[in-house]
Amino acid sequence: MSHSVVAIALSFTLSLCLSAQPASAGRSTIDTIKDRGVLLWGCDIAGGAPMAFPDPNDPSKLLGFEADIADAIAKELGVKARVVQTEWGSLVPALERGDYDMAMNGLEIIPEREMRVLMSRPYYVYTLQVVVRKDEERIRNLADLRGKTVGTLAGTTSDALLRKTGVSDIRNYSEVWPFDDVALGRIDAAFIDSPIAMYYAKPDPRLKYAGPPEGEGFYGIAFRQTDRDLKNAINAVLDKLLRTGALKQIYDKWGLWDRAQSKLFSFGAADDEAEKLRAASKAAPLYSFLPMLLKGAIITVLLSVASMALAITFGLLIAVTRLYGPPVFGSIANAYVEVYRGTPLLIQLFILYYGLPNAGITLSPLAAAIIGLGMNYAAYEAEVYRAGIEAVPRGQMEAAFSLGMPRALALRRVIFPQAFKISLPAVTNDFIALFKDSSIVSVIAMVELTKTYGILAATTLRYFELGVVVAVLYFGMSYPLSILARRLERKLKEKV
Repeated sequence: MSHSVVAIALSFTLSLCLSAQPASAGRSTIDTIKDRGVLLWGCDIAGGAPMAFPDPNDPSKLLGFEADIADAIAKELGVKARVVQTEWGSLVPALERGDYDMAMNGLEIIPEREMRVLMSRPYYVYTLQVVVRKDEERIRNLADLRGKTVGTLAGTTSDALLRKTGVSDIRNYSEVWPFDDVALGRIDAAFIDSPIAMYYAKPDPRLKYAGPPEGEGFYGIAFRQTDRDLKNAINAVLDKLLRTGALKQIYDKWGLWDRAQSKLFSFGAADDEAEKLRAASKAAPLYSFLPMLLKGAIITVLLSVASMALAITFGLLIAVTRLYGPPVFGSIANAYVEVYRGTPLLIQLFILYYGLPNAGITLSPLAAAIIGLGMNYAAYEAEVYRAGIEAVPRGQMEAAFSLGMPRALALRRVIFPQAFKISLPAVTNDFIALFKDSSIVSVIAMVELTKTYGILAATTLRYFELGVVVAVLYFGMSYPLSILARRLERKLKEKV
């Protein structure tokens, strides 16, 4: 389930104006926070319950157990807590950039993450749970997920454990949880952190747990490497909240306290293991990530080509209907163009993938991605073709009529070839733009090139090196198209 963040984003606009840059020499970060009177913490509110989400009765306020923990920490420090909305995969880079003082949003304490940031003592012990449809009997544990389509959160321990188990068909989610897709039969199962499963899946009559929890891990708060004083101070606050029972009260409120939380009292960090993995990750050659990136690139190409084919076909139909169709159909075509150009592609994808099942229409991620991109770009292609057709001198059509050609034949033999030559540069630009816009389909569990980069970067934290590789791959896909379009333009000119 995805929660709207528009209203709460407006309420926290002031957060963007506050700097959380590291303290100047001679002053601790704690002193800087107390002078400011505000503890800034990064979180992806779009992730929703039970971590942090807008209060339905007052969207300017936050609910969720992490929101309660942030408020409790701030109270102990004598300041107020203020959230800074950040996409989950960007929490660590934004923290390092100084957008906020700490990041807290289900960040697992794992060596890969400790390569870049300091992690607090844990504030929650989580397990991983397999969730299936109520009538599912084939899947009874993690091992049964081999050969099945499984949804999980990108760049998390559950994602890594699925790959280690040998699950090859993994659907990565970021903006929404995968439970609706399990219930609708789009995927076979979800494998996800216990607090999320307890809040969403356990009470859902369409779903059930498959087997006991798998694995175990800890959520922690992330700090910049230079903010060890802040880490120590908040560790002391977390320890106090735990031993006074305040932390248990928060978890009881959200139904999240279980036996596993007793391990919070005896947690010890594995600094040596983190240091070993840090060195190993830095030494890993970039070519070791290429197979996964190339797979994402192939999906991007297939998705873009199929979507553009739909956009070209449907766009031409819309343009012809607007120019030569009956007035009623012309008005409908015009309304289509204005609506699709005037609304965000992201919203259109959400309606197709998550909204249509309410009307009994369920699309696969690939079908929804192709249809969504194709229908969106069809509106723009329709305008390109309309302009190209209208650029052809009227005398051309009149000459065709004088030769006895019917309108359909005149359009096909006389008008369209000339309009195509005029429209070609704009169509090429749109195709290249569609290559890049294909990254948006990751919100409906399509793992294309950009999503693959996000998963690898969140795991290895090598954002720059992997980003350069992905940029080169995108350039390698789009530049040949530009060359092909220029050659085609030259050939068309030679025929004139």
